Amino acid sequence: MAKEDFYKLLGVSKNASETEIKKSYRKMAMKFHPDRNKDKPEIAEIKFKQIKEAYEILSDAQKRSAYDQFGHAGVDNSVGGGFGGGAEGFGDIFGDVFGDIFGGGGGGRQRSNVQRGADLGYNLELTLEEAVAGTEAKIRVPVLATCGECSGSGAKKGSSPVTCTTCQGHGQVRMQQGFFSVQQTCPTCHGTGQQIKDPCHKCHGQGRLQENKTLSVKVPKGVDSGDRIRLGGEGEAGAHGGPAGDLYVQVQVKDHPIFTRDGENLYCEVPISFPVACLGGELEVPTLSGKVKLKIPAETQTGKLFRLRGKGVKPVRGGAVGDLMCRVQIETPVRLTKEQKALIEQFRESLSTGGKHHSPQEHSWVDGVKGFFDKLTG
Repeated sequence: MAKEDFYKLLGVSKNASETEIKKSYRKMAMKFHPDRNKDKPEIAEIKFKQIKEAYEILSDAQKRSAYDQFGHAGVDNSVGGGFGGGAEGFGDIFGDVFGDIFGGGGGGRQRSNVQRGADLGYNLELTLEEAVAGTEAKIRVPVLATCGECSGSGAKKGSSPVTCTTCQGHGQVRMQQGFFSVQQTCPTCHGTGQQIKDPCHKCHGQGRLQENKTLSVKVPKGVDSGDRIRLGGEGEAGAHGGPAGDLYVQVQVKDHPIFTRDGENLYCEVPISFPVACLGGELEVPTLSGKVKLKIPAETQTGKLFRLRGKGVKPVRGGAVGDLMCRVQIETPVRLTKEQKALIEQFRESLSTGGKHHSPQEHSWVDGVKGFFDKLTG
């Protein structure tokens, strides 16, 4: 019986690339694997082996060239075992083609046991003054550090790790389960490919120790809550001599008793007396760089915002310095004497003669309320 064309078996054209051939092989092999065709396993097995043979020829540049020139006659002796690969042939597909899914291939590559250390995080609380002006903070961080006794190898000083006798240094073992050949992490060396026969007495073979590290963090000017400062290589030590991870310092700015921050601008509430609001005046207000004079014009209303330019924050990522926004709040006098109450009563009577002239907002609001009720009753 004549063999079917290898290109047709894999469903690719004769000028298909290696990537296209491999991709098609994966798809076809999964489709016709006997374990996925329980109703017709014998037919699936034959098709599966044909697909495997086609791939072994077309994935090899030299064999593919011979097949393109002479057809099956040029490669009949090139495939060890032909269709007679049996269960072992099914296992090879997962080592050669799908091995990357299980963390390694069937080519016998030795896995590296060197691993990068984990990144760490640290929350750093700052006052508003520290965040705006910048500072240098000392922090204490618990980390896994390289063992100084064994220099991270995990082996006793003067000795070295040896190749794992179970996996021969590959870090994985292959388990045959029927038609499937599955790669698993080596239970002896846990994927490192090495064994420690004589462990370090200090770290007990781990190569790392828990310790508290004191670090100095340079905080740039203008940082705000949520900003992160990266300290390269200050995270956990890597396993088996691998590079250390990084430490990310997250900034959290504490609440301030006077100022609140919004980006590059600062805000503060400034209480003023009733006479100052009426007649105007001048008062001192605080800024992060000292006191400044704020002029209050006559007839200032509560909630009025006054801008002090350049008295805010210079953003950490660059840009102009922000402003300080002062919001005035008129304070109602309390604990009045009889004389003071009498004077205010006289003042109120004098205002009533002016009507809307002295209290335009109040009368505008009253008129609006009256109109609202008129609509409801009308």
